Amino acid sequence: MKTVALVALSAALAATPQFPRAIDPARSHASFSVQHIWVERVTGVVPILSGSVTLAQGSKIPTSVQAVLDSTSVHSGEPDRDRSLESPDFFDSQRYPQWTFGSTRIVPRGNDAFEMDGDLTIHGVTQLEHVNVTIGGTASEPVYHGMATIDRHAFGMATTRLEPAIGARVDVTLDIVLK
Repeated sequence: MKTVALVALSAALAATPQFPRAIDPARSHASFSVQHIWVERVTGVVPILSGSVTLAQGSKIPTSVQAVLDSTSVHSGEPDRDRSLESPDFFDSQRYPQWTFGSTRIVPRGNDAFEMDGDLTIHGVTQLEHVNVTIGGTASEPVYHGMATIDRHAFGMATTRLEPAIGARVDVTLDIVLK
């Protein structure tokens, strides 16, 4: 009986219309914060170039999320630091100008929140990452706020001369607005 119910539910979900919506790059971004021994925390913004959020009819919780970020336009408020972040010591932006994220699993947590796992590729390395997301806005114009913590060492950014002064854990905040 459970199998029949699961098959019926799967068929119903598959029949639900899906609506891809473009991410608005002008109003969306990813920001980061990492511990630095000399200046407490270093923060910055990485622009989102493009992406999409696929929604089922009548739902603010996505069924799929895709995004492309621009590692060549990092902004930390300090031009020398930005050049350092874009160098081969960290992001190696000339070699890896884009980062990508693609959701692999989305689990609703009520009507206005969800957990999302996805493949994040930074610095040529792909890792499965977990993001907690809250939803604001309206049903027709949802706004997403996500939070995650990643390990920069897992993405191959561990061999800089400044290694002892910079934390391994990087807090990431995503603010996503749809077109």
